[in-house]
Amino acid sequence: MSTFQERRHGQRVAIPGRPGGRVRAILDARLLDLSRTGVRIEHEHLMRPGFSCTLELPPTMDGLSFPVRVVRSVIIGTTEAPGGDRLLRYESGLAFGDLTAVQQEALDALLARLTTGAPLGNGRLVL
Repeated sequence: MSTFQERRHGQRVAIPGRPGGRVRAILDARLLDLSRTGVRIEHEHLMRPGFSCTLELPPTMDGLSFPVRVVRSVIIGTTEAPGGDRLLRYESGLAFGDLTAVQQEALDALLARLTTGAPLGNGRLVL
């Protein structure tokens, strides 16, 4: 019989009923295109169709946030991580969820600005 050695510094307590919780994570992505109904992004971590999350645009795109749902995701290649490992690169289509009137108005204004070719500068897209 092997001896298990606890590595945690705190006591673990079982939770009766196993209630649900939510885990939030940040996924960096590159925005490829944008429309009134959704966005197409490129990223390095798996996103399964049906997954819901929030899209946060960079400050150069007014820092807008929208609820989105993954409708498709395909592998488009690989990229090399800083440690030399190879990572899969994905392209995903995200559909906007129910946008408020304010969100839709802000999205329309951003799309109009993009249509005129106004420079956006660099920014980080976060999911």
